[in-house]
Amino acid sequence: MVPWIETPRDFPPVAAALTEPNGLLCVGADLAPETIIAAYSRGIFPWFSDGQPILWWSPDPRMVLFPSEFKRSKSLAKTINRDIFEIRVDTAFVEVIAACSAPRQQGGGTWIVPEMQAAYVRLHALGVAHSIESWRDGKLVGGLYGLAMGRMFFGESMFATETNASKVALVALVDKLQRDGFELIDCQQETRHLASFGARPIARQDFVQRLKELINLSASGSVWCSS
Repeated sequence: MVPWIETPRDFPPVAAALTEPNGLLCVGADLAPETIIAAYSRGIFPWFSDGQPILWWSPDPRMVLFPSEFKRSKSLAKTINRDIFEIRVDTAFVEVIAACSAPRQQGGGTWIVPEMQAAYVRLHALGVAHSIESWRDGKLVGGLYGLAMGRMFFGESMFATETNASKVALVALVDKLQRDGFELIDCQQETRHLASFGARPIARQDFVQRLKELINLSASGSVWCSS
C-alpha cells in the first residue's frame, strides 16, 4: 500500500516507492505550484489518468538525457539545415500543452488531464514551465514543454502534426540548455524514441544526487523567451 498525503511536507523518501508498478510513491495532496515544485525538487512527478486520484511517482531507474550526449541523425540535421520550421519559445504554451494532451491513438486516453493542464499553465505564468515550439507558415505544428529549475530541465511531453516538427523543437531545446549551462534533462520514463536521441537510464539514487546538486545552481544563459 502507498500512503495518502495531504501536503508537500508529507512526501515519503523516494526509496519507499514501489517496484511494481515501478515508482509509485504516494497518493493525494494537490497540484498547486508549490506542491509540484516541491515534488520535482525531490525527484517526484505527478502522473494519473482521468478519474484517478493524484498519483506521485519516482521510478528506478530514471531515464535522463545529458545535453552533451544528445544524438541527432543525419536526416534530422538535413531537415534543420533546410530551415523548414521557425522555432519560438513560450509564445503558445497553452496551445502546446493542449496539443500534447490529445490521445496518441483513437480511443486512447491521456495523462495530461484538464487538472494537469491548468496546473502547468499556472507554473508557466510563474516562469517555471516553458514551451519550445515549431511553427510553419504561421501555424503551430509541433513542440514540447517542461519545467526549468536551476540547471535541470524536466521534460514532460511533445507533439507534432508534421514530420520532424517535435524533433526540431527538441534540438532547439538541447541547444538552448547547453548554452545556458543546463546539465541534465529528466525524461522520466524509458522509451526507444528517447533512447534514439541518446537518453539513457540511470539509478534513481544517482538521479536524486545529481538533482540535489543542479537544482540550486543558477542558469548562466538567456531568459526564456523568443529573441
